[in-house]
Amino acid sequence: MILVTGATGFLGSELAIQLAKQGNHIRCTKRGTSVIPQILVPFQKNIEWVDADLMDIFALQDALAGVTQVYHCAAWVSLKQADKKPMINTNVTGTANLVNACMPNNIRLVHVSSIAAIGLAKPGDLVTENHHLDQATETDGYAISKLESEMEVWRGIAEGLDAVIVNPSIIIGANAGTNGSGQLFETVRKGLKFYTSGSSGFVDVEDVAKCMISLMNSNIQAERFIISAENRNYKQLTAEIAQGFNIKPPAIYAKPWMMGLAWRGAAFAASITGKASVIDKISAQAASMIRNYDNSKISKAIGIEFKPISVSIKEICERLNRR
Repeated sequence: MILVTGATGFLGSELAIQLAKQGNHIRCTKRGTSVIPQILVPFQKNIEWVDADLMDIFALQDALAGVTQVYHCAAWVSLKQADKKPMINTNVTGTANLVNACMPNNIRLVHVSSIAAIGLAKPGDLVTENHHLDQATETDGYAISKLESEMEVWRGIAEGLDAVIVNPSIIIGANAGTNGSGQLFETVRKGLKFYTSGSSGFVDVEDVAKCMISLMNSNIQAERFIISAENRNYKQLTAEIAQGFNIKPPAIYAKPWMMGLAWRGAAFAASITGKASVIDKISAQAASMIRNYDNSKISKAIGIEFKPISVSIKEICERLNRR
């Protein structure tokens, strides 16, 4: 039996679809209040849903009965400062509970971390799996939670856990809608005027799921892999998205100091209105940072040929144009 945590999310649901299409019968965990995504409805014959919060050790142990493989996709994602401490606690404790439950039952684990848990390279160099986040200087709660969660998996590996870790870059795909990375597409469609000097890695959700399944079914263990198709600067990316919507691309360069003013102004407005800030400090700083990633390790390990980001952008824009 295969268990997928976080199957109601963007990546987890795509993973569940691919596993079901391969003829697998899988078990998926969800919270009691979670809604099963419509895209998984056609595969209900292959999916057994169980209510199991990762913070509930007993419910987790019941969910793992008869399981030999676990894909751990579940995580709390938030940029709100108020969520920082509880998010770190939830993500890290949940992962620790899962690791502890897998070890005595010889269950193989593929853990989804993030490039947020990987540090920076020297200017001009690509970020590799050998880079590590400096926790002493990091302020992003999500990044800290993913780093410490990954450390729980490494702790388990040291104690005999059969596991492998994936660190996806920014995951895009048509099924995201206007949530997560889909917010960028929606923002461009609404007439984004500014672009920044930053860059990052991007990957289609289908490829992330493919990599995870290939790694699970391999003999590879005790390794981490960056899962990223291409590096794109935000000017190029937003221009291509705008082209997909047949609108003018962002044409005004937002310098780092302008982004600093933007997040401070947004924070002030949020304090008055009580609504969530439209941009936070972490996002503003990341928009001007150059972070390019090396995907050679995963390419050599499983021979993956990534879907071109241009193809993914076209698919996403076509889907959003039909909304």
